[in-house]
Amino acid sequence: MIGFLFRSARFFGCLTGLFGLGFCSSLQATIRYEVSLAHPEQHLFHVTMTIPDVDDEVLVQMPAWNALYQIHDFSAHIQQVEVRRSVAQPGDAAIAADTAPPSIGKIDKLTWRIKIHKDHETINVRYAIYWDEPGPFATQLNREHAFINPAMILMYVPQRRSEPVQLVLRDIPETWQAAGAGIQLSESMSVVRQRSSEFADYDELADAPIEVGKLEEFQLQGMNPEVWVVIHGDSYKKKEIEAELRRICEYEIKLMGKAPYPRYTFIVHTGKAAAGAAGGMEHADSTAISVLSPEALPGVAAHEFFHLWNVKRIRPATLYPIDYTKEQYTRALWFAEGITNTYGSYTLERSGLWSKLEFYRDLSQQITELEARPANRWQSAEQSSLDAWLEKYPLYENPEYSVSYYTKGQILGVLLDILIRDRTDNEKSLDDVLRKMNNDFGVPEKPYRDSLDVQLTAEKVAGGSFEDFFEHYVAGTKPLPYQAIFALAGLDLRQTTRKRASLGFGAESALKGPLIVRSVDANSAAAEAGLQSGDLILKWNGGEPPRRIVDWLRQHKSGELLHLVIRRDDVELKIDFRLGEITETFYDLAEDSRAGDKAHHIREGLLHGVTDAATIHAAN
Repeated sequence: MIGFLFRSARFFGCLTGLFGLGFCSSLQATIRYEVSLAHPEQHLFHVTMTIPDVDDEVLVQMPAWNALYQIHDFSAHIQQVEVRRSVAQPGDAAIAADTAPPSIGKIDKLTWRIKIHKDHETINVRYAIYWDEPGPFATQLNREHAFINPAMILMYVPQRRSEPVQLVLRDIPETWQAAGAGIQLSESMSVVRQRSSEFADYDELADAPIEVGKLEEFQLQGMNPEVWVVIHGDSYKKKEIEAELRRICEYEIKLMGKAPYPRYTFIVHTGKAAAGAAGGMEHADSTAISVLSPEALPGVAAHEFFHLWNVKRIRPATLYPIDYTKEQYTRALWFAEGITNTYGSYTLERSGLWSKLEFYRDLSQQITELEARPANRWQSAEQSSLDAWLEKYPLYENPEYSVSYYTKGQILGVLLDILIRDRTDNEKSLDDVLRKMNNDFGVPEKPYRDSLDVQLTAEKVAGGSFEDFFEHYVAGTKPLPYQAIFALAGLDLRQTTRKRASLGFGAESALKGPLIVRSVDANSAAAEAGLQSGDLILKWNGGEPPRRIVDWLRQHKSGELLHLVIRRDDVELKIDFRLGEITETFYDLAEDSRAGDKAHHIREGLLHGVTDAATIHAAN
């Protein structure tokens, strides 16, 4: 979400001074962080934040959120915040003895006020912060490695966020190495096991994920600017990963015209090292990805790498500048994330990592998922974007309460692409919209106005109005005109139905916890039997509840009796009812053999990422 750049080349000329008696003179007024990784088995990062030039008082603050659109209040992880005067020179000790020490007090859940009794004071704020959560959206320190999202462990000075900052990692275990964009494992580390970097400001640091551990790093050959891969994990084949990632990077750079980074890094956790987490998080010059199996890496990587343009450069105005203390609401995630999903699937198909049948299958699955959610009748793509901050609540994730802006946005992207190609006789496409958005908003770093500038850009590219499309299908909830639009590309969306058993309630299991009923269908047999939201399911047909309810349902039929033992208000109850039945609709996208020449031409253009205008230009 935010910018990331290790500026190691400019800073390493000053390492002798930093590791020795003093600092580089050009960096004396910079806020500095030292993070100790000593005793990683304790899961505690020990942080010293040095703040120069403090007069009277200063506020320090922890972010409430980062990476995910969820308030997590990272200050809850902090232990024992204290402040001390920094004594840099021998003569300063005598001056300090005559001056009252600084004091610190907490004023809200995120903020501390530090009182100073001497002008131009330099102070050290020290604290420990506990983290042991896997995945690209969290931070972890254990015996195996450290993965750091800096905003989750580092305070900032609200009024000085725009100042340069320094970061020093200390006490790195002997066999570990540090990695991130701009850091190479081949670079020598100091005898005290330190790694240092500087950043333009706190926001840049906050978007600088760091991996420290026993790592494998390699460069994607033939890529300029450089692209590096850092892997912490097992059960992967280096050659396959290298070939897949190179195809993805080469295609997307060619699509958008230019690589926007000086050096890029894939940080990958795979296999056991993923610790059950999955997903990816984009950064301005890197991405952090966790996958349970290397086979899942291309799909995540294609999405995250395209974020280099869509989100990291092409940014919605509603999300910038970043406010780390509260929710920032936007209606543009259907474009920022959903259209990025569109290009993730385009990249896999157009680069040859997918066949066209795999592309059709993926799009069919997205449509099936969207149309199976009752909330699709009333929650628009824009409202789904706006409600992203509700995603941490399990109830909201149920089909009756929400649709995914990833899913709906991906589908809208393909439909819009076909319409643009149809209106321009395949001379323009959604590719042109993304490139123009990058030229108009990404290069000059001018955030766009949510859906409005997307619509206006599409209209400029296609030479006609898309007001109805955006009003009805982006801001509104009219049924998507699949058949009419897919027919323009020689595609046919077919429906099949299947009946299956239904529980009549939704449940989820907390980590190492019981199965909890989250919702009960009002007209179901489960509701008639008295099952309620919040009930804890102790027994399921005399045994343990199934780990995967979906798999269990596949093996049972409607009308079968289900025996539950539940706990409600510390009382155990028996509830029996028969499984219900629902009819599921599945969608299958296929090529229409009866399609005309124009539709066939558009379909081929979409699959290969080409337009007639580009072909004519190349021929001339």
